[in-house]
Amino acid sequence: MARDQFRNSPEYILLPVNPLFIGFTLLLAVLLNVIPLGRVVGMPDWVALSLVFWNIHQPRRVGMLVAFLLGLCVDVGDAALLGEHALAYTILSFAAISLHRRALWFGVLGQMLHVLPLLLMVQAVILLIRMGAGGVFPGVGYFLESVIATLLWPVIAFFYLAPQRRAVDRDEHRPL
Repeated sequence: MARDQFRNSPEYILLPVNPLFIGFTLLLAVLLNVIPLGRVVGMPDWVALSLVFWNIHQPRRVGMLVAFLLGLCVDVGDAALLGEHALAYTILSFAAISLHRRALWFGVLGQMLHVLPLLLMVQAVILLIRMGAGGVFPGVGYFLESVIATLLWPVIAFFYLAPQRRAVDRDEHRPL
């Protein structure tokens, strides 16, 4: 049963997601992104990771407008070029929504293989914008945060799907 809890299988039906929980997770991701930790190598982009998750699992509730607005918030919080994260997150959201049905057919490891190129794409877009504005290439280690974020995918999936899981031991006193 532990392996099927992350799959979109008929044996395991999730309850509807609470929109307040989605908003809470996205707000928490923005706050984690703008915490002034300096230049921590490998710190994942929490907003991108959360956006990919909700774009895959709830594409009608979290779309490109939400991604654009969150990108503007991250740009302001990071004091980055206004619009660099907004553009990258909008492209990410479009790509994730485009393949959300395909990604849900796979288990967690298969989903990780879908998520890694999306997160690398976000970093590449941000890097191209920064280099176009006169920045320098930070090195290959810059892309380490996408790998770390992809490794965190099972943890994020477990916690973000937790409120939607039904009780395994159904009894007559529970309606669901």
